[in-house]
Amino acid sequence: HRNFGIGGDGVIFALKPPPSSLEHDFAMRIYNSDGSEPEMCGNGIRCLAQFVNDIDVGNNNNQQQQKVYRVHTKAGTIVPVINLDGTVTVDMGPPELDGPKVPCLLTPNFAQNSIVEQIITANNKEWKVNAVSMGNPHAVIFVDDLDDSSALQLHMDGPALETHPAFPAKTNVEFVQVLSDRHVKMKVWERGAGPTLACGTGTCALVVAAIRANKIPKPTGPVQVTLPGGDLWIDWKQQENGHLYMTGPGTLVFQGSVMI
Repeated sequence: HRNFGIGGDGVIFALKPPPSSLEHDFAMRIYNSDGSEPEMCGNGIRCLAQFVNDIDVGNNNNQQQQKVYRVHTKAGTIVPVINLDGTVTVDMGPPELDGPKVPCLLTPNFAQNSIVEQIITANNKEWKVNAVSMGNPHAVIFVDDLDDSSALQLHMDGPALETHPAFPAKTNVEFVQVLSDRHVKMKVWERGAGPTLACGTGTCALVVAAIRANKIPKPTGPVQVTLPGGDLWIDWKQQENGHLYMTGPGTLVFQGSVMI
């Protein structure tokens, strides 16, 4: 099975950091299945950190404390932490809310020059869009029922929204159903990759959008996000440094070599 075995939605490279950088442990570059290169990938960097840590632990035989990496990406410095319970927590940084910087061409209608529940038309349907960037653009849309095929047809609505003129750099699209104040469910159409089982930056963007659009109250801890591939926990520390922290697993499913 390509999602849980040999295969993937993209290819990630662990590289030496730029020569001018003394603060990074390594650099990350990722390419989608269509060959495009996104600025960042939340799930990808979590898997990359686990991969590098597995090598480190293998060389040192054990891990008795958290391991912190500083990774250079096209979206800036990202800091994943390998926890002792086997999960990986990634400091995803603060969200970019300024509409033109997402970038999104819809008229800002909310605080911080942002776009909240702004109506657009795609695939002959009206959608209420929330625009958020986590180093890459996201269009977050709240729906009553993710499984209602009369309202949501992912393979048709997703690409229509991804390539909507309001998003000049195209966009990732998250469809979100609120289950409770601390639990939401998501399906995603990723820019350049199509439907995937998870999107780390998307989970961060949707938690921000849910709070700002009053879909959920401001939480006092992590919000559980259920995706087709499993669960992630997102903690937006608004009153501290404004950063979002994503926690989830990173599991080795296969390894091998290929001649290129």
